[in-house]
Amino acid sequence: MKSTLAAIVLAATSFTAMAQSTPVGLWRNADDKTGEVKAEIRIAETNGALSGRIEKSLKKDTKPDATCDECSDDRKGKPITGLEIIRGGKKAEGKDVWDGGKILDPENGKEYRASFTPIDGGKKLEVRGYLGPFWRTQTWNRVQ
Repeated sequence: MKSTLAAIVLAATSFTAMAQSTPVGLWRNADDKTGEVKAEIRIAETNGALSGRIEKSLKKDTKPDATCDECSDDRKGKPITGLEIIRGGKKAEGKDVWDGGKILDPENGKEYRASFTPIDGGKKLEVRGYLGPFWRTQTWNRVQ
């Protein structure tokens, strides 16, 4: 009985640790310049591809009914809360990085190629957006 219970606990702990080494979950991002927390983003994986939505805006000056006025695609005029900002991105073979996706900056409406790399045991997520040869990296913190 004790060995069965120990095996169940070990399996559950292993699964939790394994689940944490993916971008899937709830994350907080912060402004690069001010450090102000901007939003909570929930990332999910469906059929091996990532998608991510703004679950909650945390910026002080964001109006509850704010929309993506700067967006130029199907997201134009959509509410910021619930806005899909991550589309695509699949796990690279043999690496702990998800790439090939795109990420939208709702503040300027621009979409960038993106990669997502869990770091610090999955407690943080390195989010890198690319525009041509240039890139910018943010580190997001796991909430869940």
